[in-house]
Amino acid sequence: MPDRRFDAVVFDLDGTLCDSEPFIAAAAAEALRRRYGVAVAREDFAPFVGAGDDRFISGAAAAHGIIADLAIDKPLTYEVYLELIPGALQPIAGAHDFLDRLRAAGLRIALATGSDRPKLHGNLAAIGLPEGVFDVVVSAEDVVRKKPDPEMFRLAVGLLGADPQRTLVVEDARNGVLAGRAAGCEVLGIASSQLPDTLLAAGARIVVDDYTRLPAELLADLALLPG
Repeated sequence: MPDRRFDAVVFDLDGTLCDSEPFIAAAAAEALRRRYGVAVAREDFAPFVGAGDDRFISGAAAAHGIIADLAIDKPLTYEVYLELIPGALQPIAGAHDFLDRLRAAGLRIALATGSDRPKLHGNLAAIGLPEGVFDVVVSAEDVVRKKPDPEMFRLAVGLLGADPQRTLVVEDARNGVLAGRAAGCEVLGIASSQLPDTLLAAGARIVVDDYTRLPAELLADLALLPG
């Protein structure tokens, strides 16, 4: 076995493997406009990034005095979202190559997202990433408590049969970093949705802009350096 610090990696999806936050904010704003006639700004969603789509939608709605009906509002948001992303949603730079290298090195890989399956499948299709790349996939339907609660990451790590202390979580949001740390994992932050200082303050070990900028220290811990 290679000399490495980590045996498994658990990825968030939105903002971590694809730059989806602008699209889901636009879709949720349009859904709330259609349903309630309110104009919701993108910044209204910022406090709820990484907390799951239920909270993302309902939190922004509540800021405008609206109690969201998620049984209607979330499917409508997803309907608009899935119309927006084909040909527009992009992977985070270097994501495909990083995943390929992890698999080639024999690490176990999981996807753990606060999104429901329709959005998960739409994202993966839009960025050309087969679900089979991952050994384990956990979505919002599989857990009761959403991030920053660690339930989702604990479930993913358990299904991988991994040791949390030898598992790296990859996240783009404060709530996700908090969840990863609470699950007993170290966290790599991707600064696509929130500022590096925000992710570092939440407990991320390292923060980078994308996967083309991973430091040698981390690559060594994953046994991804040549030789």
